This record gives sequence, C-alpha cells and structure tokens, in this order.
Amino acid sequence: MSWDFALILFVLLVVTGLVWCLDYFVLRARRRARAQAAMVNADYGLAGVDAQEAARLRQEAYDRANSTPWFIEYCVSFFPVILFVFVLRSFVIEPFRIPSGSMLPTLQNGDLILVNKFQYGIRLPIIDKKIISIGTPSRGDVMVFRYPVDPSVDYIKRVVGLPGDVVLYQNKTLSINGHEVAHVRAGDYFEPDRSAYVGRYTEQLGTVEHSILLNKEAPQDFMPISDYPYRNNCEYFSNGVRCTVPPKHYFMMGDNRDNSLDSRYWGFVPDQNIVGRAFFIWMNFSEPSRIGRFH
Repeated sequence: MSWDFALILFVLLVVTGLVWCLDYFVLRARRRARAQAAMVNADYGLAGVDAQEAARLRQEAYDRANSTPWFIEYCVSFFPVILFVFVLRSFVIEPFRIPSGSMLPTLQNGDLILVNKFQYGIRLPIIDKKIISIGTPSRGDVMVFRYPVDPSVDYIKRVVGLPGDVVLYQNKTLSINGHEVAHVRAGDYFEPDRSAYVGRYTEQLGTVEHSILLNKEAPQDFMPISDYPYRNNCEYFSNGVRCTVPPKHYFMMGDNRDNSLDSRYWGFVPDQNIVGRAFFIWMNFSEPSRIGRFH
C-alpha cells in the first residue's frame, strides 16, 4: 500500500469525520451548557448596570464560553468538502494527467483527462476490491490501470485483447483470434518525443475507430522486461509476439505502437488492477482546443 493521494485523502476523511461526529454528538451540547452557565453567572455581577449593557455583557460571556477551538472548527468546516471529493474521486470520476507520448495521437503529453470509475464496477477505495460488478472492458476502450510491474504507478493504454483472445503482433501488424486488424494510412504525424514525422493510420478495434502511429520501416525488438505472471502464455519472435490472454486479464497496447511500453513487454493487466475508462480531455494548458471526448 503506497502513501498516494487516495490514501492521504482517506486519512483526512477519517480524521475530520471523527472530529465532526464528536463535535455534533458530544462537544456541541457541552459548549451550549457551558455558555448558558456562563451567562447565568454573568448576571451576578450586573447589579446597577442598565439593561442594554447587561444584555451585551451576557452575550459576550455566552459567546466566549460557546466558542469552538480552531482545530475542531477547521475539521467541521472541511469534512463535507473532503467527503464530497472522496466519494466523487473514488466512485464516479477521477482526473489524471497524461505523462508521456505512448498514446499519441489520441492523447498527448500534458492532457488532463477524466476517468469513469464505475463503468467497470464499484470498487472499495484504497484496497481496490470490486464489490459490485457493473460491466467489463471492451476491445478498443482507453483504460487506466495500475502498472502490474509497479502497482504504485498508473498507466493508460488501449484494450486490445480480452480474456481468451489470441493476440498476435508481428511485422507491425496486429491480429486477434486469427483475424488481421486492418489499418489505413491517414497521413503523417509529427512526434515531439522523437522530433520526426511518423505514419498515421486509422484502425478499428471492436466498435471503436481510432488513430495509431506506426513506422513500418523502423526495427522493433520484442523481449519481456520481467518474468510476469502467465509468461508461458506468450511466445516471442524476433519480429513479434503472440499471447493468449488468461481469464480475468487484458492485453493492452499504446496507440503509438513503436514507442509504447505495454503488454507486449510486461504481460497482462489483471482485473483487480483496473482503475477505470478514460473518456474526456478536460484541459491541456498548451493546447486548450483539445478539450473534449476522445475514442
């Protein structure tokens, strides 16, 4: 378990929630009783004081006795805000920032995206255990998940292989269950990471039509970077890899096919690592025109 933002938010929620409950059910009533007693005691020293001044002094005594300590006041004030953010982020929508160019041209480095957290099922925060199954990833979905090699890191790739699929990527061509996935040339694209132009193609996975980047002339080596689970499900060649996706796992690939560290190198994404489906760019400070939905 890593000390990430979700865990910090959960700790803040627990602390402020406990203080809020303690104040609402115990401390608030005690302060009122103490303030009432202070106002009564103030009456004993008000002999000969006019009515208006006496009322002011009684109110001052009441306010002083009924004042809330700063720590409790802050916790009570922030608890509803933290609760709202925690529920929204854990069960509905979570923002992410694209850190690399592995999903070019669909997503660019610096894109701020929103991820649907409930489409693939309701999961308990922090422990990420699914408690309600709503749906499963579809071929072509852009999905955020915890990197199997280092679960403290979030990755984003496109779903290519579903459980039971046989995925073959050889000679820069993708085949699923023996059927080649056609890609049609759609011009060139300038890739900032390499400061060079690369071929842009249109591809369709399932019902999703999207763009990919592919340099058919550049060599590409395929070697696993770790001895990942179900390693025996994959066969590596000098020019490609063939994998059979195990149950409750997914085969992921970046749209930037020559510049993406994905399932071709580190294996499959288990269902328990899924974070959600990415669906919307809500900001890119360098290029605001990118705001909107994507596929």
